[in-house]
Amino acid sequence: MKINEKPVQLTTRSGLELKVRRARPDDAAALTDLFRSITQEDLRFRFLSGLNVIGADQIKAMTSSDSSNIESYLVFLADGTVVATGMLACDAAGERGEVAISVHGEHHDEGIGWTLLAFLAKRATDRGLSVIESIENRGNRAAIQVERDSGFVVQPLPGDATLVLVRKMLKPA
Repeated sequence: MKINEKPVQLTTRSGLELKVRRARPDDAAALTDLFRSITQEDLRFRFLSGLNVIGADQIKAMTSSDSSNIESYLVFLADGTVVATGMLACDAAGERGEVAISVHGEHHDEGIGWTLLAFLAKRATDRGLSVIESIENRGNRAAIQVERDSGFVVQPLPGDATLVLVRKMLKPA
């Protein structure tokens, strides 16, 4: 998907209509607002730290990546409200990708995260990646369950008992 392409229309399992498109520099304010609506616990899970505020440099990195290896997306409801963001970061070899998703605090349990994860997995497949991964806090049970339901395998992360590596093979080994 090129940055100027039209949004992709997606539908959650519950029938909620979404539009997904690449993040652009003029999305900085909307992305800042989205992260203000994400719970502190979800911020901790997303960034694996105690961040309370997502800074301007982080927002800029999400909205104006000059790397062809990073794809950052926004998810909109039909009325234009931004309800989620997702990222696919690929390694230089084009073999592995890492996914990260954040959903607006008032829009959990609507299938948005699950649908966005499926979209990012398809993008990874389209790019020819062999595997996608995410590092999760063990306490992020909801995200880990979504990933399991999406075909990811969960394994311990060596060196840190508080984290797990979730991985989905996209090509046969």
